[in-house]
Amino acid sequence: MKRQLPYHGSCFVCGNENPHSIGLTWYVDEEGVLTSAFTLNEAQQGPPGHAHGGASAAILDEAMGLVVWAAGHKVAAVNLEINYHKPLPLNQPLILEARITETKKRKICSTGEIKLADGTVCVSGRGIYVVAPHLFNDVWLSETK
Repeated sequence: MKRQLPYHGSCFVCGNENPHSIGLTWYVDEEGVLTSAFTLNEAQQGPPGHAHGGASAAILDEAMGLVVWAAGHKVAAVNLEINYHKPLPLNQPLILEARITETKKRKICSTGEIKLADGTVCVSGRGIYVVAPHLFNDVWLSETK
């Protein structure tokens, strides 16, 4: 069973109060895997008919960090790596998955992929996060539980 995570305000990727948001809705399953099904449009265009690399990077940045937050860790990103395998088409269904791959005392790593409906990976990424509760308040974390 999947649970939907709350939208967070003015977020560029998933904010329900931002008229320019990409508008993703996030779900987390029992194993902690974060998913989203979405379609990009001309508002995210880079090369004709395809998403701007910055849009796909922003989506993976949000997803890889959010999967860590959804697991209960208050973290800040210290390194993001984005790999572009194929151009990401506009106006086609896309699937995103993100998961935690390593948890140490203060360091948590996650990965993410944006795929076509047939499972072809177009963009993948890896994030390294450090626990930094002093940077955040308790409001958002309590909403994700």
